[in-house]
Amino acid sequence: MRRTLRAHGRRTAEIAALALALTATVQQPARAEPTTLAEVRAELQRLYHDAEVATDKYNAADVKVTRQEKRVRTLRARAGAAERRLTRLTALAGAAARAQYRGGGLPAEVQFALSGDPRHALENASLARQAQQGTQLVITAVTTTRGNLRADTDEASDVLNRLRANRRTMDTEREKIEKHIAAAKRLESRLAASQRRELDAMDTEDANDAQAKWESTGILERVGTEASAAGREALAYATRQLGKPYVWGAQGPGSFDCSGLTSQAWLAAGVPVPRTSQEQWRRLKHVPVTAMRPGDLIIYFSDASHVAIYIGNGEIIHAPRPGRRVTVAPAGSMAFLGVVRPDT
Repeated sequence: MRRTLRAHGRRTAEIAALALALTATVQQPARAEPTTLAEVRAELQRLYHDAEVATDKYNAADVKVTRQEKRVRTLRARAGAAERRLTRLTALAGAAARAQYRGGGLPAEVQFALSGDPRHALENASLARQAQQGTQLVITAVTTTRGNLRADTDEASDVLNRLRANRRTMDTEREKIEKHIAAAKRLESRLAASQRRELDAMDTEDANDAQAKWESTGILERVGTEASAAGREALAYATRQLGKPYVWGAQGPGSFDCSGLTSQAWLAAGVPVPRTSQEQWRRLKHVPVTAMRPGDLIIYFSDASHVAIYIGNGEIIHAPRPGRRVTVAPAGSMAFLGVVRPDT
């Protein structure tokens, strides 16, 4: 059960003052100021959740830019290769034309008449015509390919510029959220030690209550207990990251965000997965919770804004939020969205 806290006069005044400072710092729309520790906690949870959503959007934008940059580089390389090939073919065609000119450019029937070996002259004339025709066809094809590649490269570059602009927009949004996070951290830092301990106790109590409710369904008697070979490697990687700090957009080795941890864990197992929790939910194979096994990824919240790796026995490893470190937590402590399996 969630604790009902009594707001004593002095504590209420302190928290109200801190909440006022928070509101002024982030310049957000007017909201009811939290006046109890429970309300401050709810405000912190909202800010941190908004930050995680913004992080996922930024990471997704960054992935799109990186992917498009690779495509543009590939197209430019192919266009350059086509240009070089066309230059070589044009040079060869010119050389052939000059050689024919130096040879007098005689019609085939004349060469036939003057040749000491008429059959050889006829064969040479036929081969020359075929070579010229073939070279011209190749030049035409390469010219067309070069034009198409140039058009594709220009189009891809335009898309890249739009994606970069979108990422700059994400940077602006990220800056706004970072201000919220900084204000939240200041709010936490100004709480008395006893208040911080009480916040931690509330978090622990809620997590334990949620876990107990989840386990009461008998779920742990039905889920799998054995990871796949790749799953064991992913779990081993995640375990080695315990204690490292949560940092926005980080994929290791010194720090992680939630999806940075899960994507790198599975990459270490030789299985590339999407970078963000939302894409992991969208693109990886969904499995029923009752079929979950260690190594699977649990996606949390209705907006798929958080992800963790299931380690068995009802526990997960995850990177919780700014200010926290990679840790082990109860799997049922947050609102389930579903389970995905990278190695289907």
